[in-house]
Amino acid sequence: MRIPYDELFDGLLRVLLKLNFEHQRARLCARLFADASRDGVYSHGLNRFPQFLRMIRNGIIAVDAEPELAARFGSLERWDGKGGPGNLNAYRCMDRAIALSREHGIGCVALANTNHWMRGGSYGWQAAEAGAIGICWTNTMANLPPWGASDPRVGNNPFIIAVPRAKGHVVLDMAMSQFSYGALASYRMRGEQLPVEGGFDTAGRLTRDPAVIEASKRALPIGYWKGSGLALMLDMVGALLSGGCATYQIPADTERETNLSQVFIAMDPASVHSGTAVSLADQIVEHLQSSPLGAGEQVRYPGERVLQTRKENMANGIPVEPAIWRELQGLS
Repeated sequence: MRIPYDELFDGLLRVLLKLNFEHQRARLCARLFADASRDGVYSHGLNRFPQFLRMIRNGIIAVDAEPELAARFGSLERWDGKGGPGNLNAYRCMDRAIALSREHGIGCVALANTNHWMRGGSYGWQAAEAGAIGICWTNTMANLPPWGASDPRVGNNPFIIAVPRAKGHVVLDMAMSQFSYGALASYRMRGEQLPVEGGFDTAGRLTRDPAVIEASKRALPIGYWKGSGLALMLDMVGALLSGGCATYQIPADTERETNLSQVFIAMDPASVHSGTAVSLADQIVEHLQSSPLGAGEQVRYPGERVLQTRKENMANGIPVEPAIWRELQGLS
């Protein structure tokens, strides 16, 4: 079923206000969830909202907690998330990184003691909308096997790079596995197989069955050993810069996944390119899309599909899981 964007936003907002969120924080939190569903990232929009509510009720997320500056080193700052809502903490820290980039050309905010940031791409789009190049990532609980291992020891750490462009921002938003666990859940809920192999079954065989991969906890790293290595390095740098927890110190429970470490970097293109960066970005995309097409393929830049989905969903309504939508309506 589909519902108008404003109806989804209002439903989320009503629930958050009942949970004693301050009004402006509730509006931002509701918008971040609604925008994720609007843009087709259903696994981290409305579909993730019930888990967010459970973490509040279980005392994992402190509704009123706001991030605080812990230390400053020029254009690098270390912040403490105080266990507050992960999406609000992340938005605040990317906002601060953008402000630092306007002062120094580059800004970096490392955040400790925070919760799941929901859709990581939100903060790449945030940077691009502000005219900044953005890079950010988070560690997670151990939910991805290192290459060659059979049990999870590294995190499926989302990594985002965003470049602003008037004709459509270029935003890469990816996990360290071929499919994030949120995407696996979405495929399972729709009763669909994955388009390509996404992980292993308990016997170590590659499979396209999302439920089997969820059960084995053996998602396939992107690039095999390369994705495994990148996941490890993102965890190390995030924990070291923030002074927070590394993956092995984070509870291995999706209902208690907390004390995450995150990094937000913003760069001001005008500081180094004197106005030429935007035209260069356009030229790069145009060259990419002039490539001869392979059979049945379409050349897209990262974020292009999001823009198409956003337009369609705003015109036709946001697709929602009926059971989750009914649950939300019952709460509001």
